[in-house]
Amino acid sequence: MRLSHKNRDNGMQLTLSRGAASCCVALLLAGCATGPRPSGEAAPQASACPPEVPANATCLSGVDSAGAHYLIAKPAQWNGHLVMHAHGGPLLGAPTAARATEDLKRWAIMVKAGYAWAGSTFRQGGVEVRAAAEDTERLRRIFIEHVGAPKRTILHGQSWGAGVAAKGAEMFTAQTPGSQGKAPYDAVLLTSGVLGGGTRSYDFRTDLRVVYQHLCKNHPRPTEPAYALNLGLPAGASMTSADLAARVNECLALNKPAAQRTPEQQARIDTIAKVIKIPASSIQGHLNWATFHFQDITAKRTGGASPFGNTGVVYTGASDDAALNASVLRYAADARAYQRFASDTDPTGKIPVPVLTTKWIADPTAFVELDAHFKTVMQQAGSGERLVQTFTRQGTHSYISDATYPTLMTALLNWVEQGVKPTPQSVAAACAANEAVYGAGCSFDPAYAPPALETRVPARQRP
Repeated sequence: MRLSHKNRDNGMQLTLSRGAASCCVALLLAGCATGPRPSGEAAPQASACPPEVPANATCLSGVDSAGAHYLIAKPAQWNGHLVMHAHGGPLLGAPTAARATEDLKRWAIMVKAGYAWAGSTFRQGGVEVRAAAEDTERLRRIFIEHVGAPKRTILHGQSWGAGVAAKGAEMFTAQTPGSQGKAPYDAVLLTSGVLGGGTRSYDFRTDLRVVYQHLCKNHPRPTEPAYALNLGLPAGASMTSADLAARVNECLALNKPAAQRTPEQQARIDTIAKVIKIPASSIQGHLNWATFHFQDITAKRTGGASPFGNTGVVYTGASDDAALNASVLRYAADARAYQRFASDTDPTGKIPVPVLTTKWIADPTAFVELDAHFKTVMQQAGSGERLVQTFTRQGTHSYISDATYPTLMTALLNWVEQGVKPTPQSVAAACAANEAVYGAGCSFDPAYAPPALETRVPARQRP
């Protein structure tokens, strides 16, 4: 009898006699140099796939040793490549299996295109980037041990998850202990990415908080205890999203058509839209972030102090800029909190594998100018040649189009396997050709280059 074992890291085929088999098993359990270390994780269980996934696909689910739920989908005709997905958000509550199902529904196009897909809910809610990257890497090892060894693994980050993926690609490399000299991720795909790190991506929400309070004076109300607005909410303070929406509608009437608002309400909306440079439809969502996510950050991640500030900001766009700048509350970011938050969330740009990004130019959630900042970070780290950025004229923050994502995946794999580095022009041309398979929806603009982040979000003093 002979036992055949494929080394999952380098594709070599080893053929062992019966006498050597037990030795190999012992070595594998010890993490021998010729094979990947066992994950130590329980095997996933068969699960029903959501209806958006092809009917003949196989789905597996489980909860990892850290408490993160996960979901895996493998198409019947698997092309051998794996997409490791880092989701957006983040949610603030405890993780549930429903989140992984929601992600697979949205990204079913990957399975339809022949890729295996794996997504973790992450072990906890809240703004914790490194932990989320660790959870994603843990799921990759679960896939290898219990499903199979992919030819290539692409790390895909969406929205806030793009920051998770960028951080994960820095954290887990061929030099990481236990990697046995092979990078766990062959390439990185970042879509609709929040790519300024926590210390820059959220600045405009600090600005929104103070400008809103200047105009509305109800968050907090004059009759309520005052607190520093850059905390979001003080630790332990209770407020629901419905409570906040009610206050916003008192002041701005966002829940009413423009024709039903008072002139004063519309004037406040116009001021916020011009000063913060966001559409009226995004005001409520960003205020939610600046309230509840800021509270999560300051109360749970940075020792009770705020990493956010607006010292030195010069606001423009109001009917009276001088009066606005003289009246808004000012806060300095706490130096220790800033460094702590930066260490967890800010990209360093030290990504050793190809990175391809895409962003809807008019994205009101993750500004296109964040991509300009990310490019600078990659260049300063010596990784600029490993970055290609693309931009689309149409889409939404959450999803651009079915044809877009398989096009980007193919471009990445050609870069990895054939050394053919994509260009915005080649991606646009390939997407147009893919519309026959995946439907219309290509809108790449190869000539577009985003302006600097400081043209959208004013500069400020930093610790």
